Amino acid sequence: MGRRLVPLTLDNLPDLPKRCRRCVFWELDPVSGDAAVKSGRPDLEKEAWISAVLLEWGSCGRVVYVDDVPVGFVLYAPPAYVPRSTAFPTSPVSSDAVQLITAWLMPGYQGQGLGRVMVQAVAKDVLRRGFKAIEAFGDARWKEPACILPADHLLAVGFKTVRPHHAYPRLRLELRTTLSWKQDVEMAIDRLLGAVQKEPALRPL
Repeated sequence: MGRRLVPLTLDNLPDLPKRCRRCVFWELDPVSGDAAVKSGRPDLEKEAWISAVLLEWGSCGRVVYVDDVPVGFVLYAPPAYVPRSTAFPTSPVSSDAVQLITAWLMPGYQGQGLGRVMVQAVAKDVLRRGFKAIEAFGDARWKEPACILPADHLLAVGFKTVRPHHAYPRLRLELRTTLSWKQDVEMAIDRLLGAVQKEPALRPL
């Protein structure tokens, strides 16, 4: 079973579930988000947001493929790019951290370690960019898939609560920049992804 994580771009944005492509919960402030939904153009706003982050900061997500079928994704960015985060009672996200915005896995592929692999891939990228941590707002009362990740899942993959709250605690994953930690992450990713596929070379026309 071939598994690979590919940076999110405008080209593979259509591989995200339709409801996620049309969701601008995190990407816009509450007022702008409501306006986008009412106008019937949230998918265009989502595309514009990803385009802006790509241009200014770089890739802000990963898409997970199993045997070339898209089965999940993860989104992350510095808090300055995530307007909705300021509306949470446990904000703000720390200035030395990138916010893990949201993630999703197709039900048939849950429980196989892919969720942990996604977080490790984000950690590896964030470390490379010089950040010290990943932070996320968790849903302590999570019952079904939504824009806010379940707090229990975040705790299970290594996050710690830094700002408790009965509904939306803020959690943090410290990224120790020790060589051994980075090696552990890389080995875990390699082991879980199997044979790592290199970036395809450009073919002559």
